[in-house]
Amino acid sequence: MNLKKLRKLIFSLHRYLGLALGLIIVVIGLTGSLLIFKQTSNQFQVEQQFGKITPQEQTISLATAVETVQAAYAEQSAFKISDVESTLPELYPPYYVRLEKPDHKMLEVLVNPYTGAIIGTRENGDKIGQFVVDLHSRLLAGKFGYALVGIIACLMVILSITGVLLWPGWRNLLAGFKIKWNAHPKRLNFDIHKVAGIVTGLFLILLAITGINWNLSDFSNAIVYSLTFTSQPPTVASILLPDKQPLSPGDLLRKAEAVLPDAQITYVIFPHNIPQDTLNVRKKYPQEPGQYGSSWIELDQYTGKVLRVIDGRQSAGATWWAYGGAEILHYGTFWGLPTRILYFFVGLAPLTLFITGFVMWQHRRKP
Repeated sequence: MNLKKLRKLIFSLHRYLGLALGLIIVVIGLTGSLLIFKQTSNQFQVEQQFGKITPQEQTISLATAVETVQAAYAEQSAFKISDVESTLPELYPPYYVRLEKPDHKMLEVLVNPYTGAIIGTRENGDKIGQFVVDLHSRLLAGKFGYALVGIIACLMVILSITGVLLWPGWRNLLAGFKIKWNAHPKRLNFDIHKVAGIVTGLFLILLAITGINWNLSDFSNAIVYSLTFTSQPPTVASILLPDKQPLSPGDLLRKAEAVLPDAQITYVIFPHNIPQDTLNVRKKYPQEPGQYGSSWIELDQYTGKVLRVIDGRQSAGATWWAYGGAEILHYGTFWGLPTRILYFFVGLAPLTLFITGFVMWQHRRKP
């Protein structure tokens, strides 16, 4: 196949993938831009509803906060603690202790991290933010949508790579970045498409690949471990002991706090009525990028034995990717606010590319 035929094939693949997936990718891109500032938006909602938290010198432990919530709901034994979140200390947010209700819905209890007082509750937490998350990650279509978005992310990689290959700047670098604002609308449309595509193309590829890491994690992690010539860490599980009940959430958290003690607990997932489940704890060192950090701990729910420790300061390669690295790259939190703003605009690029690409297709269809 000569170069001309290859380019024509690439062009056709790029065109029809863009037309077929364009609107869905636009939705994913726009919702992704909104999610860049999800934490800030959620904090604003909390302050509007419950007021600002006055910072003090010391915070209470998450274990204490969890026990406070347990005591407050002691008469409602059907309520189970599902997860706990503590992030973005510079905004002075509350601790979020989430309870699973008997109907499997969630009650979010907000605890003042300095006084330990319960400041309020929210049914199902940040409803707006969760709606955007569900639309972004699964198109509101449950497990099927989750897998579908993963497949679309794979196709988006192909779409972005073919766009980069078709960029006219490979023949003339300066012309590839030039927009003739006073040109004919057809030429102006093409210039906007080519410049927007090349400026955001590599970022869109990165976003698609890191998105695959969530929606198709088994597939993605297997490839990453293979490419880095490392073996995947074995699965760990709690060992069910006869006549022994799981440790209380507070006791489990205290044991977790003692591991990597200089790191802050940012997120905790408690065992969910499955004997083999472990306590999953995420921690963040001050020097680690990202909102949640990339240090992880897993504990046996019956004995509190430490089953796995991932130190984010020392992890690299496939381990870093699987335990937080892909998330940091996906959300653009590795350089703080500047990269978050950059990613916000990258999320808007699919809308520009789809509109200009559709106009180009329409022009080609005209006799």
